[in-house]
Amino acid sequence: MDKIDHLDKKILSILSANARIPFKDVAAQCGVSRAAIHQRVQHLIEDGVITGSGFDINPKSLGYMTCTYVGMNLERGSMYKNVVERLIHIPEIVECHFTTGPYTMLLKLYAKDNEQLMDLLNNRLQTIPGVVSTETLISLEQSIKREIPVKLDE
Repeated sequence: MDKIDHLDKKILSILSANARIPFKDVAAQCGVSRAAIHQRVQHLIEDGVITGSGFDINPKSLGYMTCTYVGMNLERGSMYKNVVERLIHIPEIVECHFTTGPYTMLLKLYAKDNEQLMDLLNNRLQTIPGVVSTETLISLEQSIKREIPVKLDE
């Protein structure tokens, strides 16, 4: 990964605030050409600095009313990759992390209601070979969601 300079940070700061902003507007704010912005963004994508773009869909608009975090413990941490291979096929799981602390893994998932959540826990997650236990935490409200800040002075 190449070193990120001040212009790259400024571009990242602008795009993280509004990913749909036209490159001509980014160029105007940065004082460079649209071609330069396009080239810089392409390098940031190729270098893995920008890892995606798209739209955030409100899960509730699709009927998924319950956001849940599930801490999972495995028989052995080395089983992680095999368990992930099974989790990939459960579309309600939107994040999966291999963690330190009280859980081997931490999942974020959405369920339409408590009945579906119970089915996901009892019949999909807890039946995966190697899963010893789960602990469920239901999110009552998401208060903050943002990207990591891009500091221009560093």
